[in-house]
Amino acid sequence: MIQCKRVYEPASDKDGYRVLVDRLWPRGVKKADLVCDEWCKTLTPSTTLRKDFHAGVIDFPTFRKFYLLELAEHKADGLRLAALHKQRPVTLLYAAKDNLQNHAMVLADWLNAL
Repeated sequence: MIQCKRVYEPASDKDGYRVLVDRLWPRGVKKADLVCDEWCKTLTPSTTLRKDFHAGVIDFPTFRKFYLLELAEHKADGLRLAALHKQRPVTLLYAAKDNLQNHAMVLADWLNAL
């Protein structure tokens, strides 16, 4: 199973391949300090979708629906990460404060279903 973890939590040996899945670099984190193997911007929500969700213009179910449509356009990148997961654990790193309703959780569900 592909797991999710806040970028501010310490790295663990159980994390495996660590992928930053935020379009913007996380606040307060120096690039040299973040333990991550890849920054995958192609699988992040579009700027418009991200801003609409954070501003409260759309709710989480609507965000999820449109984000899944965006992800479908980048299936090759998703398949690559899903295949990597078959070899070792994959951890998606995100900065959002909400641990239940965020794009990384949607992305993990989508990757696990591929």
